[in-house]
Amino acid sequence: MTLKVLIVDDETLARSRLRTLLSECFDPRVDVVGEAANAVQAMDQIQRTHCDLVLLDVHMPGVDGMTLAATLRQVAVPPAVVFVTAYAEHAVQAFELEAVDYLTKPVRRERLQQALQKVERLRMATDGGPQYESNSAGTESLIIQERGRSERVALSDVVYLKAELKYITVRTAEKEHIFDGALSDLEQRYAHLFVRVHRNALVARRAVRAVEKHNDPVEGEGWMVRLDGVEERLAVSRRQLAAVREALMS
Repeated sequence: MTLKVLIVDDETLARSRLRTLLSECFDPRVDVVGEAANAVQAMDQIQRTHCDLVLLDVHMPGVDGMTLAATLRQVAVPPAVVFVTAYAEHAVQAFELEAVDYLTKPVRRERLQQALQKVERLRMATDGGPQYESNSAGTESLIIQERGRSERVALSDVVYLKAELKYITVRTAEKEHIFDGALSDLEQRYAHLFVRVHRNALVARRAVRAVEKHNDPVEGEGWMVRLDGVEERLAVSRRQLAAVREALMS
């Protein structure tokens, strides 16, 4: 995904510096959709061109950045605001205006990257996605947000999905990912790809290799499912045993 960014600063060199830094940021990717030297130009561009983020100076001729940020909150779909200024004393007011971040000049690329990632996480949380994705070829994927990066994981690579506290472990043959979602939602969306084996787990229908009895010294006799691509076995509840056997046969 790409963040569409508008740079607002009355200094030409400052805008050029930000544009250069943005070109060096790749997580998330950035598309600079315009520049503005004052609040009037900025509002004109925002009304004509969609942007996800405004990088905004505080001290500008005419309407200052704080006033512009307050005005942007009234827009139907307001862009995120990250202040970029030489003055640290406005930080409290900035966050009262719900700015995502507050950067002081000279801006370092690493610090700008962190701010962009904050905006991206906020956008994902606000939009509720796209945590799920299907491209024109019909390939279905999950968008995983981990450690400040976004990664597309094709569901055809997933061996199982297991609920762990508030999150879901997404297991492929190569690694584990953490997904922020509901197992019931995944089951409903992708019933054609996954079968429930237990109240806390779904397994890929294509990966079911064997269903076998298991004797636990505490819980007694039960059932486990073996899956292609991973060593671990998952418990199968008696309620789901018939469905898992059906997946194995198909």
